[in-house]
Amino acid sequence: MNKLVRVLLFFSFLISCDSNSEKQQWQKGNLHTHSFWSDGNDFPEMIIQWYKNQGYQFIALSDHNTIAKQERWYELSKKDIENKVLEKYENAYGDWVETQTDSMGVRVKLKTFDEYRSKLEEPGRFLIVKSEEVTSSYEKKPIHINVTNIQEKIEPVKGSSVVEIMQKTLDLVHAQREKLGIPMFAHINHPNFGYGISTEDLKKLNGERFFELYNGHPAVNNAGNDEYDSTEIMWDLVNIHYLDQDKPLLYGIATDDSHHYHNFTADLSNTGRGWVMVNSRKLETSSLIEAMEKGDFYASTGITIKKYVVTKNQIRVEVEPEQGVHYEILFLGYKDGGEAVEILERIKDTKGSYTFQDNDLFVRVKITSDALKESPSNTQETKQAWTQPFLVKN
Repeated sequence: MNKLVRVLLFFSFLISCDSNSEKQQWQKGNLHTHSFWSDGNDFPEMIIQWYKNQGYQFIALSDHNTIAKQERWYELSKKDIENKVLEKYENAYGDWVETQTDSMGVRVKLKTFDEYRSKLEEPGRFLIVKSEEVTSSYEKKPIHINVTNIQEKIEPVKGSSVVEIMQKTLDLVHAQREKLGIPMFAHINHPNFGYGISTEDLKKLNGERFFELYNGHPAVNNAGNDEYDSTEIMWDLVNIHYLDQDKPLLYGIATDDSHHYHNFTADLSNTGRGWVMVNSRKLETSSLIEAMEKGDFYASTGITIKKYVVTKNQIRVEVEPEQGVHYEILFLGYKDGGEAVEILERIKDTKGSYTFQDNDLFVRVKITSDALKESPSNTQETKQAWTQPFLVKN
C-alpha cells in the first residue's frame, strides 16, 4: 500500500481513538431489523420499544425494499392471532392503533417511518435511523445490502453477476449521498446466506467499507463450511487484498437480523444477538456514521469493552468482566511479507496490550469468552467481540 496513504489513515484512526481515550462514550445499536413492513412478525413500535427497554441507544428497521413511507394496511394471519400481536399492540399504544374489520379478517394500519420515529425517538437518549435492505439476487444467490440513513428508496438492481449487482447498488448509495449531501453507508449482509457472496466477490468491490462479520439469523452460516470461508476468514482475506490494492480496509459489524419477537429459540431469528458499539459523544446519525467510517466502533455478541486505547506504539484493551466468566484477548495482524493474518499475542485475562512491531501492517483485536449467549442461533455459541482492523504506521 502507498506509504503516505497508510500513514494518513493511521493518524486519522489515532485522532478518533487516542485523543478521546478517557472520554469514550459508547452508543449501542442494531442496524439490521425486520418488522411487518416486510418479513418480520411484529409492529415497528413494539420492536423499537424492546430495544429501548434493553438499553440500546439506536436502532434501524431495515425492511426489504421499502423505507416505510407509503400507506399500508397489514392483514393479520392465523399465526399473528396466535401470537396475540394486536392485543399486545393495543395494550401498549391504545388509540394510536388503527384497525379495520370485515368478512376478510382484521387489518391494521402500519405506521410509517416518520410516524413511529415521532412516537418513540428521544433526542439525546434514543435514535431511530432510516434504513432499507435492498434485496436482489443472481441465479438464486441472495444479494442483500443494507443502507443506513437512506433517504430515498433504492430499487433492487439486475446484473450479469453477483459482483455487478453489488457494485451497482453501492454506486446508487454513493450517488444518493452525494446528491443529497447526507451521510449514509451501505453494508453487505450475511455473505454466507445461501453462500451467495464469496470472498472473491467482495475483493472485486469498489467503495464498500462494511460487511456483516456476525449475523444472528440461524440460517446465515457465519462459520462457513469445508467449501466456503467463515465470515472472519473472509474478512481477513479481503483486507489483505484491499491493502495490496490501496483500498480502505473493510470493517466488520454484528447485527441481529431479527424477524421473530414472540418466541425465543435457536432456530428463530431473535433480538439481542449482535450489535455495534460506536464511540460517539453525540447520539446523532451523522456523528455515528462519522465514527464508524473512521473505524471507531466494535462489534459484539455479548462482550462489553471497558476501555480501548490506541497510541502510536501500542494498543490496549480492557473487558468489562462478568462474574465467573473467563476471557481470552487475541491480537491478530497481518505483517509485511506475510501470507495470512496471524495471532500476534494471546492473553487469557480481562485486559492486555500489544506493542506494534516494525513489520505490522494492520492489527485487530478479538475477544472470546466461555460465557454462553442467552439467545444463541447456535446453542454452543459464546459471547465475543471484535475491534476494527487498523493500519499501523510503517
